[in-house]
Amino acid sequence: MRFQATLTVPECKRIIAKGIANMEMVKKALRESLIIFKGGTTVSAVAEELTGRPLSISGRITPRGTMGARKPTEKFHCATLKDGKLNNIDGSMEKVANNLKQNDVFIIGANAFDSFGNALMLLGTALGSEPGRVISGIMAEIQNVIIAVGLEKLIPGSVTQIIKTTGRKTVNFSYGMAVGLIPIVGNIITEKEAIEKLAKVDCHVIAKGGIAGAEGATTFLVDGEKQEVNKIFTIIKSLKNSKTSGIGDTLFECEPKIERCKHHLGCIYKKTKGRDK
Repeated sequence: MRFQATLTVPECKRIIAKGIANMEMVKKALRESLIIFKGGTTVSAVAEELTGRPLSISGRITPRGTMGARKPTEKFHCATLKDGKLNNIDGSMEKVANNLKQNDVFIIGANAFDSFGNALMLLGTALGSEPGRVISGIMAEIQNVIIAVGLEKLIPGSVTQIIKTTGRKTVNFSYGMAVGLIPIVGNIITEKEAIEKLAKVDCHVIAKGGIAGAEGATTFLVDGEKQEVNKIFTIIKSLKNSKTSGIGDTLFECEPKIERCKHHLGCIYKKTKGRDK
């Protein structure tokens, strides 16, 4: 049996979250150990799937460029889940990293990945603030690292080569804050892998993009036994019209002359009066 579906980017984030929640390493961590979340809209969807609670969103890319949050994201940007409780770890990530156990799981998003399985994250402030300072240490401690990333972030070329050409302080001016890039390594889970973890099906990506809100969307062909295909149909039907995950007031992007603007390099909006028209 075959089923064709198109998912928008927010819908893809939700099915990625459901697929990750169905992974054995995640189920085991829920029972026996610890899950760490590094905030982003896809990881927020994972946290929401597992706990019912979204995360704060810090950096983001919008039509205006690479932007920060309008208000400080002081709590629940990074969090742990243990014994069914979501705990804020902003300000204490290093302590958490020092106490990681073998079966703990780290879930992080990515801003881009390549066809070779390499991923990267953008840093818009010096050292990437606390998460940027600690991420590599977490990846050195445990092997259960899950990179939750949608197929709209697949880029041409090699992440490794691209990182060699970039640097936050090499950008002269920018729509939004200038960014640098760092590699992140782990198990990449896109909407394709997520669907294949939710049922015994083969998922084929047959188109990307669209119009009228489907820019960046993914069109799939799902192939398998009737019962398994119907599982995916039911899941997709349940998440249609999903919105971006994140704590409400942190979804508003930064504006010129807010306090944190001084940490953003190259931003053209700091040189203009008000929002870009």
